[in-house]
Amino acid sequence: MTNRYIGDKAFYRRVLGVAVPIMIQNGITNFVSLLDNIMVGQVGTLQMSGVSIVNGLMFVFNLCVFGACSGAGIFTAQFHGSQDQEGVRHTFRFKILASTMLTLLGIVIFLIGGKTLIGLYLTGEGDPAEAAATLGFGLDYLKVMLLGLLPFALSNAYASTLRETGQTMVPMIAGIAAVFVNLALNYVLIFDHFGPGTGLGVRGAAIATVISRYVELAIVAGWTHLHGSRNPFIRGAFRSLYIPGALLRSIVIKGMPLMINEFLWSTGMAVMNQCYSTCGLDVVPAMNISSTMYNLGSVVYLSMGNAVGIIMGQMLGASHAEAEIRDSNRKLIAISVASGLIFGGLMAAVSGLFPMLYKTSDTVRVLAAQLICVSAIMLPLNAYTNAAYFTLRSGGQTLVTFLFDSVFVWVLCVPMAYCLSRFTAMAIMPLYFICQSTDLLKCIIGYTMIRRGSWIRNLTQ
Repeated sequence: MTNRYIGDKAFYRRVLGVAVPIMIQNGITNFVSLLDNIMVGQVGTLQMSGVSIVNGLMFVFNLCVFGACSGAGIFTAQFHGSQDQEGVRHTFRFKILASTMLTLLGIVIFLIGGKTLIGLYLTGEGDPAEAAATLGFGLDYLKVMLLGLLPFALSNAYASTLRETGQTMVPMIAGIAAVFVNLALNYVLIFDHFGPGTGLGVRGAAIATVISRYVELAIVAGWTHLHGSRNPFIRGAFRSLYIPGALLRSIVIKGMPLMINEFLWSTGMAVMNQCYSTCGLDVVPAMNISSTMYNLGSVVYLSMGNAVGIIMGQMLGASHAEAEIRDSNRKLIAISVASGLIFGGLMAAVSGLFPMLYKTSDTVRVLAAQLICVSAIMLPLNAYTNAAYFTLRSGGQTLVTFLFDSVFVWVLCVPMAYCLSRFTAMAIMPLYFICQSTDLLKCIIGYTMIRRGSWIRNLTQ
């Protein structure tokens, strides 16, 4: 029975070869983001809240770019598995075009509706003057962050293609370099280290982030073009924008539901956070502290999700036997869930200590500790649903993942959060716990879909 969930040394070498560079990159990124968050938190609670709200809105854009790249990436991994470099080249072109168009759309939306969107999170009980100040800090941060949308989008197009073709080290190095640049510039630009009034506060944090994104793009794109022999897909990639009609239709049919899914899921999360914020202005900084801790704790299982998608895609493209594919998938999911259990326990253990790092009120610290405990309990469930999502996606089951992910959020989670926050006097803690516990039902649905096996398909044939 144990062998059903535990692989041999060769299996783990392959998994770690794909997953560890992603884990290292994500781990360092989230750790530096943690330090970044704490630095802004040292300036003040209102500044931290403004930055947190804008980052939550930017999260929607980030996931749309991720979804567009991932939709084409389903084909990239399988083309690489079948040694079709021309196919990889066409999917890369699609990513570049889609990422650029999404950037233009995102800039327009944030310029026109940024003030209104930030204001939606400042409707809870509290001092109106503090809400107005938080809005101002958020707008200052947003205006600068818009300059970093394009390098972020293009970096994703390059980095995702490199990972799907087995080059996981370079995106990791680029990500590590970017986060350390961000951290160093934060120290210089946020605080008054060079005399009173020299610190730029939230604007300094935004400038540091934007510069770090250009650094990441320069590394990942520069290496790709300088090493054409190792990345044959880049040769001639920009000589034209041609993508075969049949492939374009396939990417749109299979991949666009994935982008739409990421958009709807992320907006669903944003709406739920807005529902939580109606419980009081203290909820916004407490949720920020909790989500920062959660992001650090979820590094391994999220990286494993990417590894599941890449390894399953390559096995499907190489036409491995169904029994072998199912066996590998089961063991990959087991690793993900185990990581959720371990890191969930660690999160619970430090839940009372972590909020002490922030310069905020005792009320916010206590609330943040309670929210961290709830997130820790849910981490193993999140790990399973994430692995199930990437499993279904690897075989092109994007409509199924759309129903599994975003439709689930909008049909069940969002209405539940909205009704409980608007029509009851429920406090934030029971409200948050009830809404998060819906992942148990999602686990059951994911398990059923994986067992059916309709995701085991070679899309390159």
